[in-house]
Amino acid sequence: MIFALVFSTGLHWAALQTVAWTTMLAANLSNESFSKAVAKTFDGEHPCPLCKAITAGKKSENKSETTVLKLKLEFPPVAEKFILISPAPVLVFCAAKISADSSFQKPPVPPPRGFFV
Repeated sequence: MIFALVFSTGLHWAALQTVAWTTMLAANLSNESFSKAVAKTFDGEHPCPLCKAITAGKKSENKSETTVLKLKLEFPPVAEKFILISPAPVLVFCAAKISADSSFQKPPVPPPRGFFV
């Protein structure tokens, strides 16, 4: 799921671009001062082969996104008359009246001790 989110938002291009800039900066630092190497890396006038591949990949990805299928919604024919039928009557059955006095039984006096002694 994470990979799908990364590819759908285009973060893979940002990661590749970061790798390309790091590689370019390291290559430029070997020949020039830090400020010149940073300027040459990020000016956009001196792209490396990876930067060119990333740009081409982004352009080809954008072209494929622009093709949208237009679908026409088709609905089945509907009858002109609607007939509403009421539901069957609901029968409510009341439970027998049971009071608490009739279901309560007092415990035997004295309690049986034969089992526990």
